[in-house]
Amino acid sequence: MEQPETGSRALFAQLVSRPDEEIDLAAAALLIAREEYPELEIERYVERLDALAGTLGRRVSESATPRMAAGLSQLLFTEEGFRGNSNDYYDPKNSFLNDVLDRRTGIPISLCAVYIEVARRAGFAAFGVGLPGHFLVRLEDPEAGALVDPFHGGAIVSEADCQERLDRIYEGRVKLEASMLEPCGRRAMLARMLRNLKAIYMKNEEHERALRIVELVLLADEQAAEELRDRGQLYAALECYGYAARDLSKYLERRPAVAEAPEIRRKIEELELRARRLH
Repeated sequence: MEQPETGSRALFAQLVSRPDEEIDLAAAALLIAREEYPELEIERYVERLDALAGTLGRRVSESATPRMAAGLSQLLFTEEGFRGNSNDYYDPKNSFLNDVLDRRTGIPISLCAVYIEVARRAGFAAFGVGLPGHFLVRLEDPEAGALVDPFHGGAIVSEADCQERLDRIYEGRVKLEASMLEPCGRRAMLARMLRNLKAIYMKNEEHERALRIVELVLLADEQAAEELRDRGQLYAALECYGYAARDLSKYLERRPAVAEAPEIRRKIEELELRARRLH
């Protein structure tokens, strides 16, 4: 049951193969959404981001980052009504950029994608920041920088705030390090968005949907051995035993010393036997 690469899938592969700074984050995120909405008109949503950026650009001249951040937060969160979806955090729609733009609600990383793409189109440098347990935006300016939390209305976040968040999540076991606040590349951001979706689908046992998302993760991060393992498990759940054995074998080739290796080898033998019985 190996899926053929569609036109959208091929375009996604082309986008994520570019140098990171040349990846069109919005277009790639909308191509992810096409896995769920095959007829999605990508250009219509790109134009919406362009319009938001045009409004921001008319309001904010070249200035220090805090002023731009305030202007963008006013536009997105006060006027347009974007907000974090705390009530239904694990709804897959929170991860599809078209749904986020239509419903004005999302999770941290999808709201960050909106923020970053509007800022970038208005001429301001903005990058994702993958703080453990949360996602933020860093605005870069020659004279100033700011961390922004789109999930909480575009609040400006200090390093002390970040440590407080880590303390709440990890009960004081994790200390903030400079590396945690480094900009996250666009390819890595797309991969994180995809893994969020995959986790939701796997938890809900939506195996075919999860499989489509794993295929995209492997296009964005072909070295991700764990995705081969997960794809193998999904193929097994879908009774595609030959494909499942192949992927689990490839996983062990890359990770021969993992603790689960003996169990996976037994699973491969079982899958190969089932595959032979089918033929």
